[in-house]
Amino acid sequence: MAAFVRVSGPPNSNFLVGYPGISATLPRIEGKVEIRPLIGVSAPVLVSLVTIALVRRETIHPSADSVTKKHLAAPRKEIADVVGKEMLLFRCPAGKEYESVLCMDLPFVIFIPYGRGGEEVARRVPPASLQLPSRTAETFYELVVTVQQGHQEQKKYAFPVPICRYDTLSTFGMYNRPESAERVTDHLVTLGISLPRWSYGPLDPVSVYIKLSPNPDWLSKARKVTIQKITVGIEEEITFNHEGDEPSKKVKVLAKSTQAVGVKMPEAGYFTNLGLVFPAKDLRDSEGIVPRGKQEFPTYAVSGFTTTGTLYKIEYFLTVKAQMSSAKDILLRQPIVVCPFDHAGCKEEMEAIEQAAKDAAHVSPDNPMVPASHIIKANEPGGLSALGMAIVGGVRKPLID
Repeated sequence: MAAFVRVSGPPNSNFLVGYPGISATLPRIEGKVEIRPLIGVSAPVLVSLVTIALVRRETIHPSADSVTKKHLAAPRKEIADVVGKEMLLFRCPAGKEYESVLCMDLPFVIFIPYGRGGEEVARRVPPASLQLPSRTAETFYELVVTVQQGHQEQKKYAFPVPICRYDTLSTFGMYNRPESAERVTDHLVTLGISLPRWSYGPLDPVSVYIKLSPNPDWLSKARKVTIQKITVGIEEEITFNHEGDEPSKKVKVLAKSTQAVGVKMPEAGYFTNLGLVFPAKDLRDSEGIVPRGKQEFPTYAVSGFTTTGTLYKIEYFLTVKAQMSSAKDILLRQPIVVCPFDHAGCKEEMEAIEQAAKDAAHVSPDNPMVPASHIIKANEPGGLSALGMAIVGGVRKPLID
């Protein structure tokens, strides 16, 4: 008989326990696979084998956002990878082709890799679920349950699981140290910048301390330089197929702010502070309603964030450009990290992350203490009551306690 299959998480909580990207929280997916008869409440299901795996699916189509190029470009490129290992949840005893069951609950715990891993793909932290506009790039995850029923072909049942990453939160100390960089032009002028922090989320203020200083050895020449304007911008750079043979890059300016200066280079140098707000995507439609998101993708207030998959990577740069006369313009590109959550949201998560790390201290990755499987076979007395049925005077009736 056909089987009804579903995956359910722990009561009143999500499948996903812990915080992917933060190893102390032992990120994992907990739940159980439930198998019941699909047609006829009490017709037993024949089950030979049940496995579960977390599968990452990634696709890119760099030309999808252009109507003209879309039809001429190469087709969408896709990959599917098992994250971690496939788990065997049930196999019928040797010498038997299948087990006739009325009800089957198979608990499982799948640990999400949290090692840095480098070349070891199996240990790499999986990238977050993301879908860029026009589906130019996307990553999503599914729990795939495979059920073998006797001679029949194996059937696969997929259940989407959205996965976020929490290792880029702007509240982490490593992102709150000042970063500085310098660039020289014509040996005359040096552009120096300093960022108080370098991880940003939607609507976070981005402030840059800028210093233009003349070369003391060429002071008479440097004094003739006029600083015309200074522009600060944020660029998104997507590299498609970055590990492949033909990588292609797309750069998009997300925000820009220009300050007109119009002064000759002072001997002591020119200092200024420039800022802009990191752009956010409006999640509401024209009627002010947040539309229901897709199950596979969490709802983010940014269209993209810093991430690296197998087929694409997204990086962000803060650009500072000083335009001058009597000297070449200087452009400085400083890498920054973009987090899907704003600074206030990151602060709120910190306490929960600490709690998740305390909870994870009691979990052993080698033996996660999964509850026992609950299987009721077709010939068991009282088996029907597990399905909410009873035989009353030779007739099947709903069971009323």
